[in-house]
Amino acid sequence: MNKIWLIIQREILNRVQKKSFLLTTILVPLIFPAIIALLIFIMVKEMESAQPDTVLVVDESGKCTLDSTRRFRFIPLNAPLEEAKKVFQQSENFALLYIPNFNLDKPEGFTLYTRENPSIEKIESLRAILKDRIHDLKLEAYNIDKEVLKKLKDEISLQQFNLTETGEEKSSNSGLLYAAGFLLGILIYMFVLIYGIQIMQGVIDEKSSRIVEVIVSSVKPFQLMMGKIIGIASVGLLQFLIWIVLISIFSSAVFAFFGVNMPQQEMMEQVSRQMGDPDVQQAMQAQNPELMKLFQQVNNLPVGKITFVFIFYFLGGYLLYGALFAAVGSAVDSIQESQQFQFPITLPLLIGYLGLFLFILRDPHGPVSFWLSIIPFTSPVAMVGRIAFGVPDWQLALSMILLIGGFILTTWIAGRIYRIGILMTGTKVNYKVLARWFMMKG
Repeated sequence: MNKIWLIIQREILNRVQKKSFLLTTILVPLIFPAIIALLIFIMVKEMESAQPDTVLVVDESGKCTLDSTRRFRFIPLNAPLEEAKKVFQQSENFALLYIPNFNLDKPEGFTLYTRENPSIEKIESLRAILKDRIHDLKLEAYNIDKEVLKKLKDEISLQQFNLTETGEEKSSNSGLLYAAGFLLGILIYMFVLIYGIQIMQGVIDEKSSRIVEVIVSSVKPFQLMMGKIIGIASVGLLQFLIWIVLISIFSSAVFAFFGVNMPQQEMMEQVSRQMGDPDVQQAMQAQNPELMKLFQQVNNLPVGKITFVFIFYFLGGYLLYGALFAAVGSAVDSIQESQQFQFPITLPLLIGYLGLFLFILRDPHGPVSFWLSIIPFTSPVAMVGRIAFGVPDWQLALSMILLIGGFILTTWIAGRIYRIGILMTGTKVNYKVLARWFMMKG
C-alpha cells in the first residue's frame, strides 16, 4: 500500500507542478466568464445600433397591410411583380415580399426574394408577422372581436408537488430537474472520458520513454497501475473543484458588472436571510412570485445527496474506465495504435450519454432508464441524470454496489493485461494478443 501511495504522490506532483496544469486550471475558469462578458457586450451593442431591415411589399390582394416593427420596415410598392424585382435589384433593401391574391381559407403563394440566404430567425419572424395578419383577417371575416377572443384564451399555471409517504408536500419543477440532470450527466461523460484518455496517454509516454522499466523494478505493475489511476483521479477532482469555485466567482462578477439579474440576486439574499419571517415571505411572494417559487424549488432539491452521488459516480466511473484505458495504454506503443481499442471501451459510455437524452430526461423512472442507471458501464452518466428526479434508495444502493463490483472486475482484467503489456514493446497488438496476455499465468 505504501508503494501505491508513493505512485499516487508522484502522479499528483508530476501533473500539478506542470505549467500546463496551472494554465488550464486558471485560464479555463477565466475563459468562460470572458466569453459570457464578450457575448453580452456584443449583444447589447448590436441591439443599440441595430437598424430595421427594409422589406419591399407587393400586395396584389390589397388585404395585407403590414405595420413596421423594430426589426422590419415594410414599404408597399404599387407595381407589378416583375417591375418590383427590378426596383429591388437596384436598391440595397433586405428583401422583396410578394403577396398574391390569396384565398383566406387556404393562403398560399407568398414569396420572399432576397440577395443572400437570410437566417432562419429572420424568415420565421416574417412568417410570424404574416401569420398574425392572416389571423386578424379571419377574425374580421367571421366577425369575431379580438378582445373577446383574448378573454377566451387563458394561461393555465400547473403547480407541481411531490407527496411523500408522510403526507408532506414538496414543491417541484420538472424543468429545473431536467436542467440538473442534463448538466450533471454531460459533466460526468466529459470528465470520465477526458481523464481516462489522460491515463492512457500517461502510460504510453512512460512506456515509450522506458521510465516504466525502472519503476517496475521497485513496484509491481498492478501497484503502478492503481497508483497512476488514483493519482490522476485526484488531480482531476482537484482541478474540477477549482474550476467550479473560480467560474462561480468570475461569472458572478461579470453579471454584476453588466447589471444582469442583480435585483433578483438581492431578493434571493434577502429571502435567505429572513426566510423565517412570514411577512417578508409574503411581501417577496407578491413582488416576484415566479422567482420566489423557483427559489423554493431549488431549496427543495436534495443538494447534499446530489453532490455526494455526483462525486461517487465521477470517481466510480473514472476508476472503472480508467483501468481499461490503462490496460490499453500498456499494450500499445503510440496513441495511433490505441485507436482500435478506444471505441469498444467508450461505446458503453456513449450509450449512457445517448440514453440520457433519449430515455432518462424523457422518462427518468421508465424501465430503460432504470437499467441504464443500474448497469455499471452506463450508470455513471445515467444515475446522475436521474438523481435530481428522485431515485428510490434501494435502486441507488444497488447501482453503487454494482459499480464498485464493476470497478473491481475491470481492474482485475486490466491488471492481468497491464502486467504483461507494460514491458512489451514493438509487438503488434490485437484482441487475440490481449486475450493471450490475460490468460497467461504469473
